[in-house]
Amino acid sequence: MTRFTMTTAAALSALLLGGCAYNAGSRDYRGYQVMGEQAVRFGVVDSVRDVRINPGQTGVGTFGGATLGGIAGSTVGGGSGQAAGAIGGAILGGILGTQIEKSANERPGVEVTVLLDSGKYVAVVQEADEPFRPGDRVRVVSGHGTTRVTH
Repeated sequence: MTRFTMTTAAALSALLLGGCAYNAGSRDYRGYQVMGEQAVRFGVVDSVRDVRINPGQTGVGTFGGATLGGIAGSTVGGGSGQAAGAIGGAILGGILGTQIEKSANERPGVEVTVLLDSGKYVAVVQEADEPFRPGDRVRVVSGHGTTRVTH
């Protein structure tokens, strides 16, 4: 297998793995959350604040960008110029790939602060897939390591 073929295969594998990211909204449940008991508390929305949810870097963008940048850079010049082009392309590609992955995975969210009927305050960060306003009567559902606010 040639160096180009191996690099291309690695880059494609990294890109495919990037598609495995899971985004969960307040209406989405994972398989292990089905048919399990959850605690439900009631309260009133005290405040709502827009936030950005960034699930973190997987390295796919950096790796894919560096690989593609290295391949593209290796076509520049000949001899030692070709090696320098490959290194420069890999560095620039990695930086660009990181930024592209960050923007692709970042999504809008909300921090909902709820005054529970018990008198306790809780704040929950979740995807902005349901509108909340101060004064809304809501449910706070907790279980299996997650908490969500719903109407």
